[in-house]
Amino acid sequence: MHPAPVKPLAGPVSSGRRDRLSPDAAILFTYGTLQFDAVLVALIGRIPQRVSACAPGWRAASLEGRVYPGLVAAPDSVAPGMLFTDLSRKEWSILDAFEDDRYDLREIPLTSGGRGLAYIWPDGEVRDEDWDAEQFRTQHLTEYAARCARIAPRLAAEADQ
Repeated sequence: MHPAPVKPLAGPVSSGRRDRLSPDAAILFTYGTLQFDAVLVALIGRIPQRVSACAPGWRAASLEGRVYPGLVAAPDSVAPGMLFTDLSRKEWSILDAFEDDRYDLREIPLTSGGRGLAYIWPDGEVRDEDWDAEQFRTQHLTEYAARCARIAPRLAAEADQ
């Protein structure tokens, strides 16, 4: 399956929470907590259609004091992740509201030759080591998914506005 092409975006799309999603936002590259079924179900009530993907020139970095990662530029790295290809506008809005305000939403190249939108960590608090998804699964996933379930109704209500 080949992901649908994404209309090119000019640089970061983070001018404001409500207007940073373009009307034709199509596919989302995820590299952290949104790869986990429990988190997705807690936030949007389903597991979107997805395919494995990798982003060359990026890495999912551990962040100081956080259990989730940040995608940061790393010329000699390749960040593994998932590409969501069927998010509805409301689901996009929910996931966008869920993401920390510090993230920039940018289009990035993928090893498949396609492109996807990704939440990029702009700077600061980046640790030298990569984020460990298995460590997150064993140590934080249950509590993290429960927190997502608690905030999901507020995020959905905001998406309806």
